[in-house]
Amino acid sequence: MLIILLVILGAAAVAVFWVIGLYNGLVTLRNRYKNGFSQIDVQLKRRYDLIPNLVETAKAYMAHEKDTLEAVIQARNQASSARQAVAGTAAADNSALKSLTQAEAGLTAALSRFSIVQEAYPDLKANQNMMQLTEELTSTENKIAFARQAYNDAVMNYNTRREMFPTSFIAGMFNFTEAQSFEVANDAEREAVKIRF
Repeated sequence: MLIILLVILGAAAVAVFWVIGLYNGLVTLRNRYKNGFSQIDVQLKRRYDLIPNLVETAKAYMAHEKDTLEAVIQARNQASSARQAVAGTAAADNSALKSLTQAEAGLTAALSRFSIVQEAYPDLKANQNMMQLTEELTSTENKIAFARQAYNDAVMNYNTRREMFPTSFIAGMFNFTEAQSFEVANDAEREAVKIRF
């Protein structure tokens, strides 16, 4: 009788540790994708801080391009607000992440128009401040792309583990919801910007 009781207790202990291991694995993966979003957040903040400096430098040269400059600032402000909304939820709110994706698409479009207009101003392109800011913005864009890729990889790992048997039972019991990837909002954004002279 004592042996049967020890076997049952041993099996129960193994089951408890197994459930704990599955739970902790999900927590680890969830924290990785949240950290991945934090890395995107840092780069987006840097980008939003650079844009006003870029616009201020361009204002002196592009006085009659006021609409383009204002569109860049407005898109930057919308994207910054969306970033703050998502940052408050640690990327757990899928609708807030979708809003950020759309705002980022608008900012990218505004920056593309800005780049096209900038081509018409050789003195602006030769300005040291403008060259430095443009280089920093390009570097930041690359860092954002890498951070998005790392975030999406972490989301994929988390979602895969969350959906696999038997982890799906633990995920359901402890409310591990599906994470949202950071995706391009529409197909037009995937195309390269065409600049014509």
